[in-house]
Amino acid sequence: MRHPHPTGGAGDPAGAAGDAAPERDDLLADAARRALGRTGAYGAMVYLRSPDRRSLLLCTIAGVPLSIMSPFRRIAAAGPLPVAVCFRTGRTIALADTEDTMRRFPQLAVGLPYDYASACVPVGAGAEPFGVLSVLWPAAEEGVSARARRRLAAVAAELADGLSKLAAAGQPVEPTGDAPVVELAPAAPPATRVGLFDWNVATGALAADARFCEIFGLGPDEFDGTVAALSARIAPGDLAGFRAAARTALAEGEVLAARVRVLGRDGHPYPVELWARVPSAISDGRTHLVGAVLDVRTLTAAAAAVERLREGVFSLDPDGRIGYANRGIEPLLGVRREDLVGRHPWDALPWLADPFYENRYRAALLSQRPTAFLAARPPAGWLAFSLYPDAHGVTGRVVAAEAPPGAAEPAAAPPPAVHASSAGLGGTHHLLQLASALTEAVTARDVCRAVAEQILPAFGGQELAIYVVRDNRLHLVSQSGYPDGFLDGFEATPVGARVPGAETLSAGTPIFFESVRELTAAYPGLAIDEMGAWAFLPLIASGQPIGSCILGFDRPRVFTAEDRGLLTALGGFIAQALERARLYDAEFALARGLQQGLLPHRLPGIPGVRITARYLPGTQGMEIGGDWYDAITTGGDLTLVIGDVEGHSVAAAAAMGQLRSAVRAFASGGEPAGQVLARTNRLLLDLDPGLLASCCLARLTPADGTLRIARAGHLPPVLRHPDGRAEVLDVAGGPLLGVDERAEYPVTERRLPPGGLLALYTDGLVEDPAEAIDQGVERLRAALARGGGPGAGAAGLEALAGRLLREVGPVHRVDDVALLLTATD
Repeated sequence: MRHPHPTGGAGDPAGAAGDAAPERDDLLADAARRALGRTGAYGAMVYLRSPDRRSLLLCTIAGVPLSIMSPFRRIAAAGPLPVAVCFRTGRTIALADTEDTMRRFPQLAVGLPYDYASACVPVGAGAEPFGVLSVLWPAAEEGVSARARRRLAAVAAELADGLSKLAAAGQPVEPTGDAPVVELAPAAPPATRVGLFDWNVATGALAADARFCEIFGLGPDEFDGTVAALSARIAPGDLAGFRAAARTALAEGEVLAARVRVLGRDGHPYPVELWARVPSAISDGRTHLVGAVLDVRTLTAAAAAVERLREGVFSLDPDGRIGYANRGIEPLLGVRREDLVGRHPWDALPWLADPFYENRYRAALLSQRPTAFLAARPPAGWLAFSLYPDAHGVTGRVVAAEAPPGAAEPAAAPPPAVHASSAGLGGTHHLLQLASALTEAVTARDVCRAVAEQILPAFGGQELAIYVVRDNRLHLVSQSGYPDGFLDGFEATPVGARVPGAETLSAGTPIFFESVRELTAAYPGLAIDEMGAWAFLPLIASGQPIGSCILGFDRPRVFTAEDRGLLTALGGFIAQALERARLYDAEFALARGLQQGLLPHRLPGIPGVRITARYLPGTQGMEIGGDWYDAITTGGDLTLVIGDVEGHSVAAAAAMGQLRSAVRAFASGGEPAGQVLARTNRLLLDLDPGLLASCCLARLTPADGTLRIARAGHLPPVLRHPDGRAEVLDVAGGPLLGVDERAEYPVTERRLPPGGLLALYTDGLVEDPAEAIDQGVERLRAALARGGGPGAGAAGLEALAGRLLREVGPVHRVDDVALLLTATD
């Protein structure tokens, strides 16, 4: 089933994606079905890249209602969500449950705060990524099994092969514009049997299929193709009604749901329904009836059983609308069931309008686990609801209940409705997700990047401009998508100028234009580019004008009430983030200078030994932290140091400076590596900065290559041998610095042979939310073993350091990275 884009964008499915759309959609639908069938998942989604590769667009969804996933219809390819990380890195991402999701992908947990397991698998051919296949399972302790991952990868490979052939034929595989999403209903067993017939009333000839004969209990040799054989199977008391239904159909052109009883082989009757009409294609008058017979025994028996229950029973379709309610629900809910069917419970019943109750339904559907809750129905008392989900919807049960301890009596009248529609909660989750991205953006550059990389693609925009107010004029601080030089004429525009970007700020309200005609009518003569719709958002924080944000869309667009509300709220978040960024930027300049002053300005030169180091600040927060490195000469030895103070702040940088000075002082005195760490640990506890730190010391004696290594909660070094082998060293270690004043740090002795290389590093190099940190360490080991050694001279070691940062470091780096390489000639 195809659904129009909720924003009301362009809607010709074939024209939107070209002639390739039907075949491409078939490939995606088949892949979703295979993923469900082979892995036991209950939900599957296929995302494809947008033509500009800035976004991933949901194209096919199965087993999960589109209404719940609507905030994730468009995902920024540069964002931190699992689908985006999978697309960028080409790695499978599996999440075991909500705790795993919250730890590794908090923005996803904000948008979908439910307990389920998931996996994302890249869909691509070689170095050509097409998109991502994502599936959902009920959460389980064992997480996503290796077998399910292999089968999912096989489905993704088959899909990639099909898309590659489509691309090779010269047909685009990317969806364009607001292409509709193909929503697949899960395969369901037939609720009833249906047989088809064609009856020539004039001659009595009856053509029927095999299912028709089965329903009437006629074996292959018992049906002679006449209505007489059929009449013999109808209960005698219902023959008159059967003939009357036939006459009605001939006279009126159709008959609907005529109920008759058929005699079973044991002589007991059972009900069937007849649906028939006169076919318009037959020209010999009303002498023919075509139609169907329905075996409704199961449905009738089930409905009768449920109707006899005194407790309330109801069913919700995957979108949360009531499809059935039994008679027993009416006295409990105080409403006729006819007024419930086809509506959401939280819309039909004012006292269920709190978003909490819709959230319980969503939790049941996405976790695929039963859930229960209490609700107060004014003025009758408390009701207990139980929800039992499967892939086809939710069955509900409601009974009278006692008030929970300490609960107030239900109000005399139901509260006013506070829930406008089922889209409301999805919009709230969408807003929370986008707000979360801005919360993590600390500097002004971070804010602008978050808006450009995540928020702009989320709304399907193509252009973005952010202006800030300085000296009562608007100055551009970030833009994306505009033609070169187009915005030059708007630089330093007065806040009171007659242009929409300034007027939205002076008025304090957003301005939306859904077409070029609307914009040119409101602002004649205004310079415009090739966009088709615009949103101008005022950026106001604490009552003070901060600037304005302009979003441009490449085609006309209807801004729904939800769109306008989300964008208006978003403008407030952007303004607050920019205001906060001003303070952080000032502190950052001070702290960054402090940090640069604390790191070594040069490394010592030792005959026969080459050393190089790299430090990269994190891409989030203040871009300062506690990572440090050092190289200290003591007599004929060289002490190599790498460390990491937790946090990203001035305090972390200051603590790093103190620890570096302490390690340097203790190591310069010639003390063993373990004793250096023990004394540094006690010093950190005496200073009591409230921070912990990790550290690794390696004392090298160049004369014989002896290494004496001690660790304090730090990742193990990696050693590359002259023959190209690389290994992660098994080095004994003690706890983090700043934990236990009595801690001891054992020393492990190894050897660095001539032509060997030792790599010390911090966790920012190998840590990635998409995988366990052990996999990152293994990636570093493999990179050291791959592609040869550091080469001769300092330039070779420098080149190796650069290659390791490119090949090993995460795509979306959030933490500091320190790397110290030492090679012997």
